[in-house]
Amino acid sequence: MVIGAVIGVVVLVLLVLSLLVSAIKIVREYQRIVLFRLGRSVGARGPGFTLINPIIDRVNWVDLREQYLEIPHQTAITRDNAGIAIDFIIFYKVIDPVVSVLQVQDFQGAALNIASTTLRSVVGDMPLDDVLSKREEMNGVLRVKLDEVTERWGVKVTNVEVREINPPPQILEAMTRQMSAERTRRAVVTESEGQKQSSITVAEGQKQSAILSAEGDRQAAILRAEGFALALGRIFEVAQSVDANTMTLQYLDALKQIGAAPSTKLVVPMELSGLLSGLTGLAPRAVHDVAGNGAAGAPAVAPD
Repeated sequence: MVIGAVIGVVVLVLLVLSLLVSAIKIVREYQRIVLFRLGRSVGARGPGFTLINPIIDRVNWVDLREQYLEIPHQTAITRDNAGIAIDFIIFYKVIDPVVSVLQVQDFQGAALNIASTTLRSVVGDMPLDDVLSKREEMNGVLRVKLDEVTERWGVKVTNVEVREINPPPQILEAMTRQMSAERTRRAVVTESEGQKQSSITVAEGQKQSAILSAEGDRQAAILRAEGFALALGRIFEVAQSVDANTMTLQYLDALKQIGAAPSTKLVVPMELSGLLSGLTGLAPRAVHDVAGNGAAGAPAVAPD
C-alpha cells in the first residue's frame, strides 16, 4: 500500500511538472505564437515569457524573419512565341502572424504555384529581347503581382530575383552569331575611327608644317627685303656724299674696262656728250690747280 501510494504521488508530481513545462513558452524576438483556445483563435503572443493552458490551448509558431523561396525552372512562352526556362527566388516576410496561419495552409506550396502562373503571365507580355535584357523590369513586375496575391495571406513579398534564363538551343545559336557579327562590326568601326583619327592627325601635322614653312619663308623674305632696303639706303647715303668729279672718273674707268673687252662692237651711251662737256670744264680747273700748286712751291723773288 505504501509503495503504491508513493508511486502515485511520483506520477502526479511528474504530471504536474510536465503540465507546467508545457504551460511555459519562451518566445524569441523574431517569433510569435498564434494561440488557439478550444479551437478558436485568441490572437498572437510574444515575444518573451508566455503562459498558456496546456490542456485547452494549442499554439502555432510563426517566424517573422525575412525568408526566401526558390522557384525551380519554369517553362514560359514569350510574346514572340519563344519558349524559355526561368528560375528565380522570392524573398518574403510575415507581416500578420494570425492571418498567415488562418488564411493559408501551406504558404510555400501556395507561393510556388502562384509564382509559376504569375511568371507565365509576365513573360507572355514581353518579347524575348526584353526578357533577356530587362531583368530588373521583370523582377519589379513579378514582385508587384506576387505581393498583390500574398498580401491577403499576411505575407509581403519584399523582392524577386530572376536567377537564370535558358533560351532554346536554336535561339542561343542565333544569339551567338548575332553577337559575333556585332563584335565584328564594332571592330571594323573602331578600326575605321582609328584610321580616321590617324589621317586627321597626319593632315593636321602637315598643315602645321606648311604653316610654319610659309611663316619661315615670309620672315626670310621680310629680312631680305629689309637688308636690301638697308643696302639701298646705304648706297644712297654714300652716293650723296660723292661729288660729280668722282662720279665722272668712275664713269670713265667703267668705259675703259668696256673698251678693253675683246668685243668688236661697243655701245656708247647717249650721255657721252654730257660726259665730254664735263671733262672740258674739268680740264681748265685741273690746269689752274696745277699752276696754283706750282706757284705755291716756287721760291719768292725779291723786287729790285
